Amino acid sequence: MVKEQLEVLKALDIAKTQLYHFTAIVIAGMGFFTDAYDLFCISLVTKLLGRIYYTVPGSAKPGSLPPNVAAAVNGVALVGTLAGQLFFGWLGDRMGRKRVYGLTLLIMVTCSVASGLSLGNQPKAVMATLCFFRFWLGFGIGGDYPLSATIMSEYANKKTRGAFIAAVFAMQGTGILAGGIVAIIVSSIFDKQFPAPAYQVDAKASLPVEADYIWRIIVIFGAIPAALTYYWRMKMPETARYTALVEKNAERAAADMSKVLNKEIKAETEMVERMTTDESNSFGLFSMKFLKRHGLPLLGTTSTWFLLDIAFYSQNLFQKDIFTAIGWIPPSQTMSASEEVFKIARAQTLIALCSTVPGYWFTVAFIDIMGRWAIQMMGFFFMTVFMFAIAFPYNYWSKKENRIGFVIMYALTFFFANFGPNSTTFIVPAEIFPARLRSTCHGISAAAGKAGAIIGAFGFLYAAQNQDPKKTDHGYPAGIGVKNSLIVLGVINFIGMLFTFLVPEPNGKSLEELSGENDGDDGENEYPHQGNNRSVPV
Repeated sequence: MVKEQLEVLKALDIAKTQLYHFTAIVIAGMGFFTDAYDLFCISLVTKLLGRIYYTVPGSAKPGSLPPNVAAAVNGVALVGTLAGQLFFGWLGDRMGRKRVYGLTLLIMVTCSVASGLSLGNQPKAVMATLCFFRFWLGFGIGGDYPLSATIMSEYANKKTRGAFIAAVFAMQGTGILAGGIVAIIVSSIFDKQFPAPAYQVDAKASLPVEADYIWRIIVIFGAIPAALTYYWRMKMPETARYTALVEKNAERAAADMSKVLNKEIKAETEMVERMTTDESNSFGLFSMKFLKRHGLPLLGTTSTWFLLDIAFYSQNLFQKDIFTAIGWIPPSQTMSASEEVFKIARAQTLIALCSTVPGYWFTVAFIDIMGRWAIQMMGFFFMTVFMFAIAFPYNYWSKKENRIGFVIMYALTFFFANFGPNSTTFIVPAEIFPARLRSTCHGISAAAGKAGAIIGAFGFLYAAQNQDPKKTDHGYPAGIGVKNSLIVLGVINFIGMLFTFLVPEPNGKSLEELSGENDGDDGENEYPHQGNNRSVPV
């Protein structure tokens, strides 16, 4: 039953799209640009790290990272991200969104630089410090997830809230694209300044000593966009929903939003007191009341994000291995170190440009028309279809004359991941939970996703190895092969489609209506997410 709403929140819900909306998108979005750049740029340089630090003199092939080192380098930032999502999600509900927001950015800037300056020139020292700083880099990135989503949802109007949150998240695609472009530029410059032959022509000359700077510059570059937005993050006022519904400060909420909206808003102290002390608005995360109201939706947001990220991060972090397997990237011994970085970056940039980035912006365009639930269901469905279409006839796609077709099919799985669950799993948890638990619940949902990402990153690394022990990468045991790994990912996408039935549809509703926080809620609606909660019949 919908009751009376605070004037300051009603003003936000019906506000026309204006400058402060776009300012908030840019400020929050640049954080996500940095998040994606920092998380995924490592996949561009792992082959180079193997050449620099693990090449055995006289070997027929350039060196590659040992299995345990590769798993650590690829996965440690994800572990840090998971921890950061839980910690900063909780802290955002305790200390406020704004107060914590700048801290996460400082961690990201500091650790991006420190990762690129990893100490020493011995493999153990470099890898140990790289992994140490990438863990803390991930910790800061983790905090950006719940805080950016929550801030944007609490600033947005209800008519275009989905598009605004999706626009913030779409900067992830731009960050992935930027990583590839930076790698292309840096590797091209070094290749021109320090030309080198292929490894099979002259192994030593194929790796100039200057190549060590390539990966460091690529990694450090991620600090720049984050540093540029720190000042503006500190200038943002706290969200009115946190100030009014959590801090219980009606005067400051009204004053802050009066400046933002350029209109006079009265402080409703009595209503704030009544709303925040009502029994239906004071239950905790680990209470039966929360379980009854929000248990199934939380299961829906955590499970779908978990399943999505197994597939999404497997594909993103190991594109280079899949492209190598089908021959789109030449064998490493036929290239110099800088040329290999260029070829890997070019392949990943092409996928990002043609499928990843458009997928995000299709979500921005259609989410408030189609609804979150329909887009998520559609995305999982087509990810399943295209993954199976790649996997079952994999031997056909691996032939040289069919590689373009493979790349198109592979790109379509990325398109529907981003015009689908990769976007919606980020958006929905920022909308459906109470203000006092919103950041925490988003952090829990996001952390479930990163648990899936860790499984994808570590598991796919081993699973995708050739079934013939003689054909595996150096130091790896035999796996189930790329074909069977892709079949497994297809099955995971299908299961994600089933769990989507637990996810409610927040489209067009106020945050308080979704969470049941409206003034005077008498507890009649124990399940505020139920009712007309989907935009398509099921």
